[in-house]
Amino acid sequence: MEKKAKIIATLGPSIYSENKLKRLINLGVDAFRINFSHDTSGISKIVARIRKVEKKSNKKISLIADLQGVKLRIGKIESRNIKYNQKFVFDNKKELGNSNRVSFLYPDILKKLKKKNKILVDDGKFTFIVINKTKNSVTTICKSQNCKITSNKSVHIPNVDIAFDKLTLKDKKDIKTAVKLKCNWIALSYLQNEKLIDEARKLIKNDMGIISKIENKHALKNITKIINATDSIMIARGDLAIDIGHSEVPKVQLSLIKKCSQLSKSVIVATQMLESMIENNSATRAEINDIATAIFQGADTVMLSAETAIGSFPTQAVSTMSKTILSTENYKKEHIEDFKNSILANKDPVKSVLLSVKDIAYNPDVKAIIVFSNSGKSAKLVSTMRPAAKILTISPNINVSRQVSLLWGVQSINSRDANGWKDMMSISKEIIKKLKFIKKNDFVIITAGLPFGKAGMTNMIRLYKVGK
Repeated sequence: MEKKAKIIATLGPSIYSENKLKRLINLGVDAFRINFSHDTSGISKIVARIRKVEKKSNKKISLIADLQGVKLRIGKIESRNIKYNQKFVFDNKKELGNSNRVSFLYPDILKKLKKKNKILVDDGKFTFIVINKTKNSVTTICKSQNCKITSNKSVHIPNVDIAFDKLTLKDKKDIKTAVKLKCNWIALSYLQNEKLIDEARKLIKNDMGIISKIENKHALKNITKIINATDSIMIARGDLAIDIGHSEVPKVQLSLIKKCSQLSKSVIVATQMLESMIENNSATRAEINDIATAIFQGADTVMLSAETAIGSFPTQAVSTMSKTILSTENYKKEHIEDFKNSILANKDPVKSVLLSVKDIAYNPDVKAIIVFSNSGKSAKLVSTMRPAAKILTISPNINVSRQVSLLWGVQSINSRDANGWKDMMSISKEIIKKLKFIKKNDFVIITAGLPFGKAGMTNMIRLYKVGK
């Protein structure tokens, strides 16, 4: 049994070697994330390595460019332990930090800070309380035990609003890099509304998708507009938990997955899924349960961050995630009536056509759905239907093939475009011959847009009996 939910692994020194990349793909990784918040020098060599392994594996691999956005970060610092109740300064000096201070190069935010404001560092792990301020700095008291500060860690300041509806200069520069690297997705960080999505759309190619990271309460207020404007949602639970409270995240996760399902958009669950495996070769039961919960709820994709980027056991982490997905999906398959998705067609004729595909695909004699999808839109819609049959997407655009390989249940095939009805059937039959799980007299659903290359939407379904 092949897993249908997908796995994203974040790139980092732990998995840069060709052998590690190959092993992770064999264990179930479907996409690699480039974190532009960190040093990306030399990343083109790693991308070339991924494409080399991809070619040998005969499996399409997505590349995700995760932009830094306006997410606040401290500057570089010599790794330091800060004592409980010790004074510590955040300032706008462009100097290497030490045991007494660190750079925080956001002058407008420094001005907004007041006494008793909290400054949370490293995804909220460490707390500092403001006790004094000057024009260019704030003095704080460390209120965390075992506080170890390292370079470029995230900063969150509760109850201090920061308007963000334009791409930063760094984001624009990184988008250009992502386009050159032929990344298949752009992930937008810390957006608050749909304006960032609209701006980014103008800077990327048509065969690239946009992932909107939901990590603050402003985004939750504008969630319907964001989901409608984007191609996929990432529930970035680390920053989200800091902003709305840890106890609120589980219900928000379930709500977002349901809403994305209804609006036919894919959803990624991320952050600290196997955090203990950064340093340990086995997961906790709570972490296993966390992965299974995301799959039970209907997530398309789950993501590993530091576990693969800098962790000591990246292959074990991916293996653990794959096994958990498979076990959970096996249960869902055995109880399929409990997990059928509820799609809102909203008088959309294309969705209505594809909903009929879903209903036909629950017949056990239907072994696969072949989706001809030049742009990837039909592939995305079929994936969100969660059909029981295997989804095979065909596109002449290699970048579209790589993009949709991130979607639930999709096996992506890069092939020439059909030039007519007969040619479509010829391509389909060629593919079916290579698939061992499809036998004579099995049924396959074939769906496409007519006329080929011009339709822009799915308007044709054929139920084909193999061998006839």
